[in-house]
Amino acid sequence: MDKFKDTVQIADRITLGGERMVLFGGPCAAESYDICMETGTQVKALCEKLDISYVFKSSFDKANRTSSGSYRGPSVEGGLDILRRVKKDLQVPIVTDVHESYQCAEAAEVADVLQIPAFLCRQTDLLKAAARTGKAVKIKKGQFMAPEDMKYAVDKVRGEGNNNVFLTERGASFGYHTLVVDMRSLPIMRQYTPVIFDVTHSVQQPGGKGGSSGGQREFAPFLARAAAATGVDGFFIETHPNPEKALSDGPNMIPLHQMEDFLVMLKRYWELHTLHH
Repeated sequence: MDKFKDTVQIADRITLGGERMVLFGGPCAAESYDICMETGTQVKALCEKLDISYVFKSSFDKANRTSSGSYRGPSVEGGLDILRRVKKDLQVPIVTDVHESYQCAEAAEVADVLQIPAFLCRQTDLLKAAARTGKAVKIKKGQFMAPEDMKYAVDKVRGEGNNNVFLTERGASFGYHTLVVDMRSLPIMRQYTPVIFDVTHSVQQPGGKGGSSGGQREFAPFLARAAAATGVDGFFIETHPNPEKALSDGPNMIPLHQMEDFLVMLKRYWELHTLHH
């Protein structure tokens, strides 16, 4: 199986698909500047210690909540303002998700990477609008998509002249409320772009709490190790100082105080794979 040879550039400092592991991490929703800074400061320090490239992740708007009563975020303006301040104060690149074509240009003024949510990975206009910003485009594989079909989503972005595009695995629907990760999808998608493994959403149980999503974070280390050993270019991990109190996706986020042990473990398995290749 051929492996995609090119790398993807994120901001000026980070190369995806190169020699360094990349982490996309932060709280699910940009609940507040303080929570974003507490999380980002600690994760950045860990990444510097472990020689991992770091991109801060948080969402200014969660448009795909299970219930209309679920927390969506602080609003587009408020959320992007929080992310703008975090980027300046932490001096790290930012990834955030966009749900509508019209959001892309505004989000791109702050974000270095625009993330296309899994449910929207086939939305041609959204993919093209994200591509046209010139920023890197991170596409999550839909829970309903065969990995080989993600090539066409990538082609939509490249068709706009933007080659900084890459894919993310987050599990496939397997009966109600359950996702299963098929590790074969990682080398399949690696034929087209660098690949990120989404640790936290792979243990999500969509709609599993009756009106909101549940999660089984106890399985996160097993899936993360398997992905690292199979071979990926980096990881997507949502983390929070107090997941039980988080306003979005708490059940599948890794508690911030556990991130050091988690990243040390992950780096070890990631290096095992790179040694053998």
